Amino acid sequence: MSTLQSWAALAVLAPLAAALLCVVLPPLRKAGKPAAALCLLSSLVSAGSALYLLTQHETGSVSRTTIPWIVFGGKAIASIGVHVDATSVVMLVVVTMVALCVQIFSTAYMHDEKPSSYGRYFTLHALFLFSMNTLVVAPNLMQLFAGWELVGLTSYLLIGFWFQKPSAAKASVKAFWMTKLADMGFVFALLVLFVATRGFEWSARLSTETATLVTALLFLAVVGKSAQFPLHVWLPDAMEGPTPVSALLHAATMVAAGVFLIVRADPLFAQAPATRDVMLWIGSGTALFAACLALVQTDIKKVLAYSTCSQLGYMVAALGAGSAFAGFFHLGTHAFFKALLFLGAGSVIHAVHSNELADMGGLRKKMPWTALTFGLGALSLAGVPGLAGFFSKDHVLSELEGRAGWIPWALLMLTSFLTAFYMGRVLIKAFGGAPSAKAHHAHESGGAMLLPLFVLAVPAVGAGFFGGKLAEWSGAEYHLHLGLTPIVASCLALGGIFAALAVFGRGKTAPFTSVLEGLDRASAVDRTWAGLYRHVLLGVSAVMGFIDRYVVDGLMNAIGYSTIESGASVRRLQTGRIHDYAMAVVVGALLIVLWGVLR
Repeated sequence: MSTLQSWAALAVLAPLAAALLCVVLPPLRKAGKPAAALCLLSSLVSAGSALYLLTQHETGSVSRTTIPWIVFGGKAIASIGVHVDATSVVMLVVVTMVALCVQIFSTAYMHDEKPSSYGRYFTLHALFLFSMNTLVVAPNLMQLFAGWELVGLTSYLLIGFWFQKPSAAKASVKAFWMTKLADMGFVFALLVLFVATRGFEWSARLSTETATLVTALLFLAVVGKSAQFPLHVWLPDAMEGPTPVSALLHAATMVAAGVFLIVRADPLFAQAPATRDVMLWIGSGTALFAACLALVQTDIKKVLAYSTCSQLGYMVAALGAGSAFAGFFHLGTHAFFKALLFLGAGSVIHAVHSNELADMGGLRKKMPWTALTFGLGALSLAGVPGLAGFFSKDHVLSELEGRAGWIPWALLMLTSFLTAFYMGRVLIKAFGGAPSAKAHHAHESGGAMLLPLFVLAVPAVGAGFFGGKLAEWSGAEYHLHLGLTPIVASCLALGGIFAALAVFGRGKTAPFTSVLEGLDRASAVDRTWAGLYRHVLLGVSAVMGFIDRYVVDGLMNAIGYSTIESGASVRRLQTGRIHDYAMAVVVGALLIVLWGVLR
């Protein structure tokens, strides 16, 4: 194992070691703060390892080490190890830096938890970071799937951290089962890929038909994990978890795993143009649909949740247009400014003790540093020129302009305007105007909360300037130019912000709000899934239960009963008396003689 591979392994194993120590040493976990300190130290080690890899990475270099994992017939059919290239190194930096910032923020945000819950929270954080890093450095799709499922499990545990709260418990179960439904696509994709190639490599050469089947199944898993229409319904409900959990899961890690999978398996998707066409339309449609719903949310976290769905739609659309670099670039910048926005929302919620925008207002004076950093994140998300979101989102739009039809491009252009509009609405309602009753007593958060906000604000503003370097490492092309798309997108972003000021700055309501509120209340997609669950899935389960209990079990029970009764009848012949056996031998001999004579 080379030096770079050793550092990558350290980034993966440090959080695992911390989590295992907290699990096998209950006093450590139950004490709370010692477990938090250990997990923070492991995250710091993991982030430091990732940053060292970034400084040592050379353009185009790929380093890979594997050991046999699954052996069949004397041959290893799957392996585990580390794969170090530009994609995995950059993703490691993004994941570990966001995770470290979230954990530092959590030390203050979760300080009211009892010690055992506090320790459990950080233990789950460490286990989640190990799971995500395992996925990132995976050398093949089998190990990536293992990390994928561990991420799903730990996400379930973190979303339902406050399991005593019924809504949180339901949200965690909903997230778990919706993503597990989609994950069946991943399972079948692995089976098809193994049958076709006797391996699980993402660079395998396949026929067009096989590639289309494999990538379609993989994309089904992505639709669930990255919350694309129509499997997006779990993500807004997942806001029931602690706000730092939302920043971790829904910015750089869990939901980003789906986009990362497509980037990693781009050689397979390049062989399936039909799957890419579907991705393009689903991504652009989800971006617009989720942006519309974000316009009418009254919960600040749900605005950001639908915004995440929308931005993931941008990434999926870029990947559908054939530009893995554009999708990955936007994944990286989005992770920083969305984590910043979630933690900024957590700072506000911690101050006013409410998620509702109506309970905020006037916070720019009471929480100036939170307002500043949150505002930078919001403007970056809106795509204001000069900030990180401008560079990556406009590159996505430019790629669609050159490689796809005009309708997906137009949908994403409209989404750019709506994104700026709904983030302008949040800024005005939360930080502008007069303070509400709950906001009167708000005050700025402490240093443990502000430090991560300042750290994340730096890449939220400046990460876009490193697009050229990332493209050079990845072997892609990236050129910043003032073409039609960047100019139009910038005008739409600025226009959306000014429109929000014109509408909400004067206390008005947007004219289309009632229609969107009706759509949101109707929750047509959510109701459809609920109906399928209650009337189809439960009905089929009842039928299968009846067949299992009364047909399968009944048949087996009948065979067992008949065997017992037959044995009881035959057992009567075993009397234990010698003259009975002698008589049986004589009768048997006579019957044999009689049979011989008559024949």
